[in-house]
Amino acid sequence: MKRVFNIIIYLLAGVGLFLLLGWVALELGLTNTPGGKDLGRRFQPDLAGVGAGLEQDYLWAKGEEWATLEGAISKDAKVIEQAARVAGIDPRLLTACLVVEQLRLYHSEREVFKQVFSPLVILGNQSQFSWGVMGMKRETAVMVERFLKDKNSPYYLGARYEQLLDFETNELAIPADRQEQERFVRLVNEDDHYWSYLYSAIYLKQVAQQWQQAGYPIDGKVGVLATLFNIGFTNSKPKADPKVGGAMIEIGEIDYTFGGLAEEFYYSSQLTDLFPIIAEQS
Repeated sequence: MKRVFNIIIYLLAGVGLFLLLGWVALELGLTNTPGGKDLGRRFQPDLAGVGAGLEQDYLWAKGEEWATLEGAISKDAKVIEQAARVAGIDPRLLTACLVVEQLRLYHSEREVFKQVFSPLVILGNQSQFSWGVMGMKRETAVMVERFLKDKNSPYYLGARYEQLLDFETNELAIPADRQEQERFVRLVNEDDHYWSYLYSAIYLKQVAQQWQQAGYPIDGKVGVLATLFNIGFTNSKPKADPKVGGAMIEIGEIDYTFGGLAEEFYYSSQLTDLFPIIAEQS
């Protein structure tokens, strides 16, 4: 019994040490996994939009995942165009971000894809850590709303945009919980994805405005804008040499960065009948 007791004590001590080391690692940021930079396997590393691969090499555009996604996006084409037009951005740029978010979901949630997304030819609509078909986080949505009205913000777009995301009644009169509910319903609505597209389109417009004001315009830099869409406001830091990167996404046995895959889609021939290429390669 004494031996068993000692073994239990040692095991508990080992578990405690493991948890303590884990806590220390978290506090020191040792477990952070920053998004990768595009390694130039398909694109030159510092030249956004210069395709090095051939169309037949686009493995993400093969198989049942792409066939399903192509059909699902086609259903939403008019809504995507409407949201992009209201925000004043390129519809194909917005679609590029949607494509990557959905391919990530299709390939990571295999059972749901086979049982739901593929048979119904629909987009994945998230409702937990990220919301809607564009996978926007709640905190990002709140910031998008706030920056529309903050005239002192580098993300401010001007008076004509201020009311785009107003809630149904005067904002000051809405209890916080009701406002939260309305925001949630907007973004996760399974029958109408307009709000999800509009929030995302405005976000892209806002970060482009931030970089423009800082003297580093990124209009037309699809990979950079898609990277910023993926990494969020707090990581959007204007500079002279922005890199294409973001979260790593595995499709088949190939690793893509969020921004790199978005750029690869943008300059491919996929869905050009619905969303023509507007941005010039640079």
